[in-house]
Amino acid sequence: MSIMNVNPTRMELTRLRKRLNVARRGHKLLKDKRDELMKKFLELVRKNKELREKVEMMLMESYAGLLNTRSVMPSEALEEALMFPKQTLSLDVTFSNIMSVDVPVLNFNTGDTAEGGIYPYGLASTSGELDISIDMLWEVFPHLLELARIEKSAQLLSLEIEKTRRRVNALEYVLIPQLTDTIKYITMKLDESERSNLTRLMKIKDMMLEQVHASKMSESEV
Repeated sequence: MSIMNVNPTRMELTRLRKRLNVARRGHKLLKDKRDELMKKFLELVRKNKELREKVEMMLMESYAGLLNTRSVMPSEALEEALMFPKQTLSLDVTFSNIMSVDVPVLNFNTGDTAEGGIYPYGLASTSGELDISIDMLWEVFPHLLELARIEKSAQLLSLEIEKTRRRVNALEYVLIPQLTDTIKYITMKLDESERSNLTRLMKIKDMMLEQVHASKMSESEV
């Protein structure tokens, strides 16, 4: 039995009972928060798995197209075609709140630096396989950002889940049992004190009755 080092008084008993009620309410709220965080975390994990499989498939197709391009274009020509990009990109990072956890939200904007769309080369001097690879990379880029957002969000949620779990365990297995045992101990001590006081009062009463009885007996003898 774990007992706090406190004075066994009624004032202390009242204070500990209030603290116990607060601890129990906090324990329930933290358990609800932990369960909701787990629900959100598992949703993110499922999304992450699906999106990662999709991204890996798209990247494999894009890399396969680049390998085919190398087979029909000289390496020097391929490097020259991809040397100077024609797109600018700006990335905005904001945050949203999930169960008191700030998770990132990634938004990007692009702009053409020249005519020709996303292709940084002339179409006449390159192969169609390179165009397909560039298209696939362009399509996979938003999914890569979304994948990064989901994985970072899942990481932050996992840290919050672990923190909340430790708090729940500390309340459930340390503080609440300690408060409960201390309250029982103080209650027992107060009951013992009341019984002791009652016994003392009964003895005093008996002594007073004996004195009254002795006084009456002495008066009758006179």
